[in-house]
Amino acid sequence: TAGPNTLVLAWLLVAAAGWTAAQNCTCPTNKWTVCNQVGASCQCTVLGSSHVVDCSTLTSKCLLMQARMRPNKPRRLINPSEHAVVDNDGLYNPDCDSGGRFKARQCNQSDVCWCVNSVGVRRTDKGDQTLKCDELVRTSYILINLRHQERAQAFNHSDLSRALRRLFQERYQLSPKYITAVEYEQPTIQIELQQNATQKAHGEVDIADVAYYFERDIKGESVFHNRHLNLEVRGEPLRVEDTMIYYVDEKPPEFSMKRMTAGLIAVIVVVALAIVAGVVVLIISNKRKSGKYEKVEIKEMGEMNKRLNL
Repeated sequence: TAGPNTLVLAWLLVAAAGWTAAQNCTCPTNKWTVCNQVGASCQCTVLGSSHVVDCSTLTSKCLLMQARMRPNKPRRLINPSEHAVVDNDGLYNPDCDSGGRFKARQCNQSDVCWCVNSVGVRRTDKGDQTLKCDELVRTSYILINLRHQERAQAFNHSDLSRALRRLFQERYQLSPKYITAVEYEQPTIQIELQQNATQKAHGEVDIADVAYYFERDIKGESVFHNRHLNLEVRGEPLRVEDTMIYYVDEKPPEFSMKRMTAGLIAVIVVVALAIVAGVVVLIISNKRKSGKYEKVEIKEMGEMNKRLNL
């Protein structure tokens, strides 16, 4: 029969094991989660919601944006990152469906609504609560533009392509078939991702989520838990100083001409001024030429008169 000391020791060992398991209960693919030990498993929910996430794969961009808008504790004021840009539509508190994807219609707290694509980017003019968004249009093509720091010698294109393809496959779990191209002309790198609805199999990561994770990594705001990005090409660091991501949907956006009026007027004014300036330059040039011809003719006539008088 076990004595009291043995029972106490056994209890302490069980408690220590439970404490260790609780400490290891984290979500490796999403640091914006709250995790709890439930029996033998670790269950994690997205910050600010009750949505349980699968920590073996990427979390959807919609849920990540929700988490960024709802910190779990008060924060002090911070200075924006040096990479931060002003984008009124870029960061908002989105509505996500039960699968964690963006709902087709998004609204803010002032009853202003708009339609988005599967990446959460606005694709229509803004309206009120009566605005209808019939479907969530899929973003099937993503172009990632990078510019690295100046180097004395360009990277080898093949080495660079292999390094980036391996990164997207191993870190972001993206199948190589969805990386359609990696182009390079120092210092610009272009990565093309393409994935339509019929291509994407169940359980595969979405290129929208991959692009978002990559963007956060490049800007030094990684979503991964204790996994900082270390970009290298054959042992040489690849230091990116600028990033721009373009999205192409399966259907064209539906912006009205009102949104384009100011830009069109500006273009028309510039073109008109250029034409007027060209005409003025042409007239002045012709006048100068004709003036020179008149002076030459008068001078020649004067010399001829002198010769006749002699």
